[in-house]
Amino acid sequence: MSGRRVHLFGPSGAGTTTLGRALAQTLAIPHFDTDDFYWAPTPEPFCVKRPVEERLRLMQEMFLPRADWVLSGALESWGGPIVPRFTLAVRLTLDPAAREARLRAREERRGPLTEAKRGFLSWARGYEAGIRPGRSLSRHLAFAETLACPVLVLDGGRPVDDLTAEILGAL
Repeated sequence: MSGRRVHLFGPSGAGTTTLGRALAQTLAIPHFDTDDFYWAPTPEPFCVKRPVEERLRLMQEMFLPRADWVLSGALESWGGPIVPRFTLAVRLTLDPAAREARLRAREERRGPLTEAKRGFLSWARGYEAGIRPGRSLSRHLAFAETLACPVLVLDGGRPVDDLTAEILGAL
């Protein structure tokens, strides 16, 4: 199973991290998430961005030299040096209402809905319209067009086992 470097991306709440973990476990290879590189560790998470150079350096140290890995999350605006290493990309989709319900439940599990969490939920609602900075459907579609590797488009509302099996078939 050498040379499998899978990138999963899509809107917040579509299930890229959950699917990434499941796929990595099935393949017995490491899983990484871009949030772990993008955000600096702070008492309240997801508030301080790391500089791009630091993100890329950490990725180089942590996993890029490996033959096999799964990477979930968004990096289309800053991960250029990593993109040529992908052997397969998977763009997850999910109905906006289902995404919002997942995100709200996740944020509530993490504690009270703070102003920062409410801001995140508002930001995430703008994915399809592409009217705010960061991830958007139009950016992801354009990113997918630039990839030299095969790109699967899967519905993140399907069972994780089914999605994992479909990705294994593509590998």
